[in-house]
Amino acid sequence: MIDPLAEVVSLLQPSMRFSKLIVGAGPWRVHRSDPGDLFYCVVLEGECLNSPGAGEPIRLTAGDFLLAPMARHIVASSQPPPPADVEDLPVALGGGAFRLGAADAAPDVRMLIGHCHFESPDAALLISLLPQRVHVRGQQRLAMLVELLGEESRADRPARDMVLSRLLEVLMIEALRASGETAASSGLVRGLADSRLASAIRAMHAEPTRAWTVAELASQAAMSRSAFFERFNRTVGLAPMAYLLAWRMALAKRLLRDEQSRITDVAERVGYSSASTFSVAFTRHVGMPPTRYAHDSTSVSIS
Repeated sequence: MIDPLAEVVSLLQPSMRFSKLIVGAGPWRVHRSDPGDLFYCVVLEGECLNSPGAGEPIRLTAGDFLLAPMARHIVASSQPPPPADVEDLPVALGGGAFRLGAADAAPDVRMLIGHCHFESPDAALLISLLPQRVHVRGQQRLAMLVELLGEESRADRPARDMVLSRLLEVLMIEALRASGETAASSGLVRGLADSRLASAIRAMHAEPTRAWTVAELASQAAMSRSAFFERFNRTVGLAPMAYLLAWRMALAKRLLRDEQSRITDVAERVGYSSASTFSVAFTRHVGMPPTRYAHDSTSVSIS
């Protein structure tokens, strides 16, 4: 059976950037800014506040997991809250651990934070299919996975990078599917959590070359055309045809980048009747013709 979520995560090509064990005591605040990366935080003990982007602060307690593709984060103590002018720099303690706040007080919070980088050139497109914020509470499996990531990132073992990559991919899928029914923002995960919409999404992924219509996709979901269109748009955050186009373009980029296929073959494999029709759609969506994209991708891989 086609698994759309697994396909998107595989295309993202996630790689570990860093993982840190943070202990905090007293009032503290730290700012992070990493455009394009995915920030995660799991609280092992105690609690803290996290303000992703311009959003309202989220209170994270022991066992909570936050995954957020935001450029700027503020992480701070919750009890006591830090003064407005406080900004700390983590102090290295050795062994991959860092301290925030009062150096002479017993730690009242322990958390593992890290950043994930996506190697895929389609990262911005694919991330747009995921929820903009994933906050999972009470999922011990996630906490266990992140602890394993932290241990592996600090160890010098054979196949370390491969293990990190696999753990990270499992972590992402666990977090995303655990949040499917409760995610505050729209996205592919919420769509897959809706059994009717999931049928239509899986059909698009199973047959991306088919000339789907909204009516045919609504039939897959056993819904009326108007009800399906409204529900899909509200839940996924894109109209059905816009989602299908985004997925086709992601597949086309992979084919052009990895296989250097002829434009005519790529057009056929992503559902276009002619190379010219595909080229127009690709150029409008990506910002450059497929021939140039293929050439640039080859140049980058060679250099």
